[in-house]
Amino acid sequence: MAIYYKGIFFLTASALLGEGIEFLVNMILARELGTHGLGLYMSILPSIFFIVLLSSFELPVSISKFIAEKEERYHRNILYHAITITIIFTSCLFLLATVILPFIPVFNAYHPYVRWVVMILIPVISFTSVARGYFMGMQHMGKIAISNFLRKIIQLAGLFFLFRFFTFNGEQSLLIALCTLIGSEIIVFVYLVYMFIIQFQQLKRHPFSNMNRKVVRKNLMAVSIPTTGMRLFSAFTSAIQPFIIKGALVHSGMAERIATEQFGMLMGVAMSIGFFPAFIAHSLMVVLIPAVSKAHSQKDYPSLQKMLQQVMKLTIVYGVIAVTFFYFFAPELTSLFFKSETSAVFLQMLWPFFLFHFFIMPMQAFLIGLNMIKDAFFHITWSIIISYALILLLGSRPEWRMNGVIIGMNTGAVLLALMHYITISRKIGLRFFMRAYIQNTTE
Repeated sequence: MAIYYKGIFFLTASALLGEGIEFLVNMILARELGTHGLGLYMSILPSIFFIVLLSSFELPVSISKFIAEKEERYHRNILYHAITITIIFTSCLFLLATVILPFIPVFNAYHPYVRWVVMILIPVISFTSVARGYFMGMQHMGKIAISNFLRKIIQLAGLFFLFRFFTFNGEQSLLIALCTLIGSEIIVFVYLVYMFIIQFQQLKRHPFSNMNRKVVRKNLMAVSIPTTGMRLFSAFTSAIQPFIIKGALVHSGMAERIATEQFGMLMGVAMSIGFFPAFIAHSLMVVLIPAVSKAHSQKDYPSLQKMLQQVMKLTIVYGVIAVTFFYFFAPELTSLFFKSETSAVFLQMLWPFFLFHFFIMPMQAFLIGLNMIKDAFFHITWSIIISYALILLLGSRPEWRMNGVIIGMNTGAVLLALMHYITISRKIGLRFFMRAYIQNTTE
């Protein structure tokens, strides 16, 4: 448990700095790209994250889970097979992307170089994922924390330097913004792979045991494939979300340019501010996956109950404080980006969305650690179906528009959090209000 708390501290501290930097990054983007440019930037990000997700193949999750469950003498063999899988998978994905990417229409509204720059992410993310998964499984959260901080500070430095000393037109500015994002991932790749090589050399000096190759691959694939499927579904729905929201707004009678600007204020301003405290939820998620996996493999249900109780209490404390602050100081916060009352209203209306997402992230870690990925996928599917149905139904009505969109988003978040919590509680022996009713549970 001491390692667990230490990991949370390291990740939370670095994430706090990182989120502060991210806030500055979004301020620079808002001022340099303008409302329309920011809307385009936020519209392409889900597609880029979709490619990132494919490239990672959720190896950080599967490797960290497997490493946490197995003795150290098996780690070298596990990593050897993980690297082999990564090389094969990355080669196939890169060749596939070379063929398909030129025909994806999403990139047509952007600089011609964007689609090719994005391809660099495929090998970078793939091999970074192996290192990240190993360090997560070993609870070396200091290295993860440094890598997360590096990503943010490099992006900020790149944006500040380029926009400070050079002048670009709108299309070029958007390309520069995306290039700094990808460049920061390359720096993280260099750092993590270097640290991984050092650690791997140390592993070679220790006694080791081999595991059957099929067993290792089966265990890695048993987590990577369903988790990737779940993440792909979420990423795909996130990638089409801009088109659903803007389509609903246009159908309501709003001009397409205004719809793009409102989407930019929603995602680039309100979301940037509202998700600022999510660094705590993300830190909990990273630490919880190996911790829950290890406790579950040992059938230590009292520890699982204690972890969930602590996570829920911590989340409700910082979550309520955060959304209350955002609600009452929304105009002052959003004015840092644009002088617009609209984005302040968006931020105030989205408080349920933010609050329940602070719970959702660590609870997804519980579901992964408890081998309940199918349940998580089922929950996400239903929440998105209901959320998008409400967005299309209410957002396309002239009297609702963006208010209807936000109602749909809030509903999806509340529903997802409740489904996650009820499922986890039943699995580990907790009543709805976090009181244990099973001290020792068997499979």
